[in-house]
Amino acid sequence: MPEKTASADDARSGKMITTRFTERFGLQAPIASAPMAFAAGGQLAAAVGAAGGLGLIGGGYGDPAFLENAFRTAGNTAVGCGFITWRLAENRALLTAALSHQPRAMMLSFGDPAPYCDEIAAAGVPLICQVQTMAHVDDAMAAGADVIVAQGSEAGGHGATRATMTLVPEVCDAVGESTIVLAAGGIADGRGLAAALALGADGVLMGSRFWAAREALTHPRHQAAAVDATGDATIRQRATDIARGYDWPAPFTARVLNNAFVQRWEGRAAEHCAVAEADRPAYAEALARGDPQEAGVFVGEATGLIADVASAADIIERTTAEAERIMKRSSALLI
Repeated sequence: MPEKTASADDARSGKMITTRFTERFGLQAPIASAPMAFAAGGQLAAAVGAAGGLGLIGGGYGDPAFLENAFRTAGNTAVGCGFITWRLAENRALLTAALSHQPRAMMLSFGDPAPYCDEIAAAGVPLICQVQTMAHVDDAMAAGADVIVAQGSEAGGHGATRATMTLVPEVCDAVGESTIVLAAGGIADGRGLAAALALGADGVLMGSRFWAAREALTHPRHQAAAVDATGDATIRQRATDIARGYDWPAPFTARVLNNAFVQRWEGRAAEHCAVAEADRPAYAEALARGDPQEAGVFVGEATGLIADVASAADIIERTTAEAERIMKRSSALLI
């Protein structure tokens, strides 16, 4: 099997890709980093922003101390923030706290954004809604989303069942010219960016590739496991949520590497729930030491496209340069 390559020799072409997304947010690249829980802190968000993309802090499961530290770490760099919507309902004050930092955007995922859209709009902050189904699109539009992220099931971490290739153009058709659309799920390089633009999107939101960035909070052992893995090595499952005590609503499951822990417990939910609370300290310890076999490694199918742990700036530079070359080559076919 051929080795994954990092395309480290990619050079910038000097011509930026301009879309409605870059124009709306004043970006140099149509790329946003996903607000990944436990991985997307202030350093990563700031690095993405400094490189010309939109960096998003992961508000995740709602730790106030983490959130404040992340914004502090981002310093004077303008960054956005994202929350797991159903979890935000348990501590509404977190949204107010995040908005007090005047974020560049607020992203809501995995739940109805309606209860929060008025506060976000009143703060003058653009609303980004991530969707996995066409019903979610209706909710996002009703909430007045400025940007919709169409997330396919290839994505790492939580998602649903639709594939990126068909979901993105269907969402684009549904919203027309009224709303900016970003593609997410399985996108980790310039080929994915060029494909997303061809499908009608205005840019991409990348998770797994930035999860494997040097500025991410991801454990290095988990990043190393992802670099060594192919996309065949991932699986959508619920065992990691049971282990951590997170009651995720249907239809959302989490894509992770199919390691020893997942193989031991997935498909045995009743048995797992019976022992999960007692086993939680051991799971937390495995996670803290970055054990790639006994804790969830939250990476998507794009793991097969990740050849190294690079800086956020390098990731954005490589991705945009490769996408530009592809689009130029494609346009030449019409001559």
